[in-house]
Amino acid sequence: QVQLVESGGGSVQAGGSLRLSCVASGTIFKINTMGWYRQAPGKQRELVAAITRGGITAYQDSVNGRFTVSRDNAKNMVYLQMNSLKPEDTAAYYCNTAVIIGGRLYRNDNDYWGQGTQVSVSS
Repeated sequence: QVQLVESGGGSVQAGGSLRLSCVASGTIFKINTMGWYRQAPGKQRELVAAITRGGITAYQDSVNGRFTVSRDNAKNMVYLQMNSLKPEDTAAYYCNTAVIIGGRLYRNDNDYWGQGTQVSVSS
């Protein structure tokens, strides 16, 4: 059974930092590139960062240079360090599978969404 559990969200002021964590159960983590998605109110869910099992990363332009994705394969964990947060980063954040091709992000999600973790950034 696949389960994804996100944590680490919170409320911060612009310029602040947060570190999100995601623990994945089942084989989904072991064989896949993992990504962080976010969904703001009234908007579609978007992929913002991803990391392959070997550590290759890719980012959406809007977060490049501010967010850092990492993973611990031994613990089935993936992390998202978010620095210099902006109000437009406010969203619910989720982890799920993704694809990196030619250094670019592509969605490859499935139905196993977790509950997400809320990030709120005030100006």
